[in-house]
Amino acid sequence: MAKIAFILLCHKDPDAIIRQAEKLTAAGDYMAIHFDARANPAHYDKIRTALNGNANVTFARKRVKCGWGEWSLVQATLHAVQAAVEAYPRATHFYMLSGDCMAIKTAEYTHAFLDEHDADFIESFDYYNSDWIKTGMKEERLIYRHFFNERKYKRLFYASMDLQRRLKLDRKPPDDIQIRIGSQWWCLRRETVEKMLDFLKGRRDVMRFFATTWIPDETFFQTVVSHLVPETEIRSRTLTFLMFTDYGMPVTFYNDHYDMLISQDYLFARKISPEASDLKRRLGLLYAASGVEFQISGEGPSLFKFLTGRGRVGRRFASRFWETESTLGRERELLVVVCKKWHVAKRVLDRIRQTTNVPAVEYLFNEEDTPLPDLGGIQTSLEKRTRHRRALMRMLFDYYETDRMIVCMDPGNIELLQDFAADRSVTRLLEIECGFTDEYLIGHAMRVGLAGEQTSTETLERLLPTIRNDMVFESDRIKDAEFKNYTRIRESGDLDDNAQALAQFLSIPQDAARDIADSPHLFAD
Repeated sequence: MAKIAFILLCHKDPDAIIRQAEKLTAAGDYMAIHFDARANPAHYDKIRTALNGNANVTFARKRVKCGWGEWSLVQATLHAVQAAVEAYPRATHFYMLSGDCMAIKTAEYTHAFLDEHDADFIESFDYYNSDWIKTGMKEERLIYRHFFNERKYKRLFYASMDLQRRLKLDRKPPDDIQIRIGSQWWCLRRETVEKMLDFLKGRRDVMRFFATTWIPDETFFQTVVSHLVPETEIRSRTLTFLMFTDYGMPVTFYNDHYDMLISQDYLFARKISPEASDLKRRLGLLYAASGVEFQISGEGPSLFKFLTGRGRVGRRFASRFWETESTLGRERELLVVVCKKWHVAKRVLDRIRQTTNVPAVEYLFNEEDTPLPDLGGIQTSLEKRTRHRRALMRMLFDYYETDRMIVCMDPGNIELLQDFAADRSVTRLLEIECGFTDEYLIGHAMRVGLAGEQTSTETLERLLPTIRNDMVFESDRIKDAEFKNYTRIRESGDLDDNAQALAQFLSIPQDAARDIADSPHLFAD
């Protein structure tokens, strides 16, 4: 059975560290603690005094002063790892934690998971070819020697790097090492840790190289492990659930995140708010429990992105101006059916096809598998279709040899609607306004990844009003845009009113439009 030696790096809140150590070791696991030498000495003394009688807790023999982005974080980790290896020969796994982490599964579940997966869990992506680094320095982290902390000594940091650049003092990594990158939160098997320590004793060049790189905790272990362990035995993921905001800051979890956290496919979570006392209490009790079954839904990241993005997409900031093409043509007429319920729009489109001979294409900007003719590759992906939308539409007009065409779009595509409406061609919009039951909204949440089959009822109840308001917002945004040729049919609307709107949109007789509007089950889910 797996026995874990937790490698804990911490620098504050001694009471929380003591509780964390006591709860994790109570299940039979171990812990090696490195407490930042820069932190309050009284706090370290308090931790030592409280845990000295716990045989399952040990401390790094040497403490270093840690700084964000510095080699000191790696050195501190290595000191704690060495202490754990020597003190606990029965430990089968070594799991990296911070003082802000807490278990989101039971010890029983955690041990069974590690027993089942004979692998090292550490993010490991190619440093140069992956997009793991989103912004800022990339190659400069490695090829220049960094002696100053960018956060504390910004001018010296960049002056040193600029001087090396001008003097051409760049360098290369050791020839036999492929640099990898990933999260600093990992879980490694004992044999991997022992291989790593032996490797580092004989490869001082590797230690010297990483000691002057910038943010080595994201590259050192990731690179060494991938150098020593076959790729088939590495799972390039972390077992610690963490998310980041648009500004690169870690998301903090609070009391009301309990249900969401335990439903994620991870063993621990970071970072838990110091004020989230109820969440800490419940998670602490959970780790010691037995026989608990977890329903893994895994919707956390997509749900966070959805909820935090409401104020960003088309609200506080201007919409992104996508690359535009030339006009569709003055003589052409583009008819756009806008509806959130795609199946309803497709049903309306089928009836229109039976009544008119106007070519119609379904959600070509929303569904990858929408049937489209071969247009030389421009149709192969949603990204290409959106980026070259006017060129795509011109080619479809030419392909069908027509000056009138119908397409379906989601109401969330406001920038597309505005772009087409601004064209020299005539653009007509028909919005299909539907009712949304709770059952439909739950299904929608699952289809777009905001919820899963195992998402709790409580989470769904909190989520539904936000989704409903979001759909209302999209519809209101279309109305507020005041498109010139806008019409609307409504699920709750009068048959004659709907027929009149269809007749105006399609430029067909009222009777033909009434036949479409009176179709049975037109709005059925």
